[in-house]
Amino acid sequence: MNHDRYNPKAKTPTTIKNHKMEEIKNKILAEYDKGNIVVAGIEGLQGMPIVEFIKQPVEGMLYDLNRNEAVVLTFLDDPKWVNDYAVCKVIRAMKNRIDELENQLPQ
Repeated sequence: MNHDRYNPKAKTPTTIKNHKMEEIKNKILAEYDKGNIVVAGIEGLQGMPIVEFIKQPVEGMLYDLNRNEAVVLTFLDDPKWVNDYAVCKVIRAMKNRIDELENQLPQ
């Protein structure tokens, strides 16, 4: 008889998922303490200073945040898409305004 099946400490998909979520939470909190943000990229979770993150073009920021229009509009069945779409548009407008103001500064 396989007793692992009845062992509450055995690794199940749920305990593995909970462990993974705990790792994610710890990574985000550690980066938060450093004043950084965390984004999920191809290479996994990446922490970075927000001042560096916002230096990139708006398309890169929205892509890294999974908040560009192409991504957001694929989730129309999820009510959260409404705010995600608004966030996308606000980030785009703010970044464009920042770029505009920076271009007006004397060199």
